[in-house]
Amino acid sequence: MAVNLRRGEISAVLDGRERRLCLTLGALAELEAAFAADDLNALVERFAAGRFSAGDIVRIVGAGLRGAGDDVTDEEVRRMHCENGAAGFANIVAELLAQTFGDVERADA
Repeated sequence: MAVNLRRGEISAVLDGRERRLCLTLGALAELEAAFAADDLNALVERFAAGRFSAGDIVRIVGAGLRGAGDDVTDEEVRRMHCENGAAGFANIVAELLAQTFGDVERADA
């Protein structure tokens, strides 16, 4: 699957199928609401802390899938399987955030 890096897209294999993920502006607005972040900077600060619950990962992966046009609910994401289990999902989130924001640890530098 070809991804458009300029759009911030990544690909990941979920449930044995390659899928595209992208944190569009709409997906980021969805995450702001989900995490009760006042603005995008607050969202970046939260992500830069690098501490994610399983629920956080579900929300981010779901938003990324929806941002790329996949009509999937967070409940469906909860039931998905990924190679390497939870660590695989964490790697997807790390790659998606890096593609969207660059190095979030240096976002305030």
